[in-house]
Amino acid sequence: MKLSRRRFLQAGSATLLLPLLESDSNGSETDSQFIFFCRQANGVTQGYENNDEVNRFWPSQTGQVTPQSLASEPDKVLSELAPWADKMIIPKGIDFPHVHRSCGHSGGGIQCLTAAKISEDLTANEARAMNESVDNYIARHFAQMGGEPLTLYTGIRNGHLEEVLSYRGPKMLRPAEDNPWVAYQRMLGVSDSSYSELVFERRQSINDLIINDIRELQQNRYFSAADKRRLELHFDSIREFEVLAVNLPAQQEQAMLDISGMAASDELRMTIAKMHMDLIALAFSANYTKAATLQIGDGADGTRYTINGEKYPSFHWISHRNYSDENDGEVMVGAEDMHHKVDRLFANTFAHFLNRLDEYGILDKGISVWCNDMGNGFTHEYQNVPFISVGSGNGFLRTGQFIDFNGVTHNKLFNTYINAFGIRNPNGSFIENFGDPDVPGGVLDDLIS
Repeated sequence: MKLSRRRFLQAGSATLLLPLLESDSNGSETDSQFIFFCRQANGVTQGYENNDEVNRFWPSQTGQVTPQSLASEPDKVLSELAPWADKMIIPKGIDFPHVHRSCGHSGGGIQCLTAAKISEDLTANEARAMNESVDNYIARHFAQMGGEPLTLYTGIRNGHLEEVLSYRGPKMLRPAEDNPWVAYQRMLGVSDSSYSELVFERRQSINDLIINDIRELQQNRYFSAADKRRLELHFDSIREFEVLAVNLPAQQEQAMLDISGMAASDELRMTIAKMHMDLIALAFSANYTKAATLQIGDGADGTRYTINGEKYPSFHWISHRNYSDENDGEVMVGAEDMHHKVDRLFANTFAHFLNRLDEYGILDKGISVWCNDMGNGFTHEYQNVPFISVGSGNGFLRTGQFIDFNGVTHNKLFNTYINAFGIRNPNGSFIENFGDPDVPGGVLDDLIS
């Protein structure tokens, strides 16, 4: 008996997606791998000599990084991630290959995960990437898992430069879901409100709704003992998922249900981001998808973040160091400090995701990346763009190191990630040509174990 990865168990209109079983595949090590990209906008506080700013992001010394070495520099943003230093790769000197043509934020978002050229016929906020994104590339190589990445978003919706990250192909920008509750329903295969009625009103587990189907599968003679254990683990994961989706505190529960009216709220930006991260971590733990992206803030991220009780001006303005979406406004006193604190907020939010992966015991099976769509928001530069990763991808990557690559284009970083999944050319050689074909390819050998 051959069971498809997309086979569903169904009770009424509530559906449960089954995990990949040994019956469906050869059970390779890549079955448990994943990649996640969490995108921050507007660059980081890594120094800008013309503005008398200094590095407050990167460690002081390249080489091996440890929890102790990162924690010893508490003035640096990456000290917030010290507990994961042994599993971390800090690659400095990673550049985008193309200059922006009319909008630095648009051009940065376009290249961030695609390493592609920017469309010539479409410009500014209408511009598009001329290639697919790396999350799409990886996901489509695992058709048995649906072949699609999970694509989530938290930011304003004003019709101007919203989603920027995920592409199915040239100019094919993928829409992202900004409502955690809707994302949750889709992950369970629910197409209407029936699941809300079944679970919220009856407070009944979806496992209980399909218990007869579960028993039938567990008794199926075609399933191995490992398959049956995997089913049991999957059902346990679903119960943990329902703890998140059903038993949240009242305020968060209401936010998930009514997010369409609250998704643009600055005050809830990071709360929503963490809800999305919870869903993504669970999706990986259940082997639901190989790749996921979370974009926090729209293309230029004008969110007014609240830190230590203080609501900051637009993050876009902060990155420009003046009260303007351009560079011609009144100088903003303390903007560098505010930007530094926003960087730390993002680091702590990324840490929330890493904690979730740790709880599931899968952190080192995948590659979790905190990235940006520019290096410096003040100048919109595409040099030294942060791609901080945690996890070895099941041992493929050599972690615990800080390397300055001195201007390597980021397509080589993506080639390295791709090969971690066992994706190869027909002759068995490494993939080295992701991204713009006019940009030199290759992998970053220093990152490979």
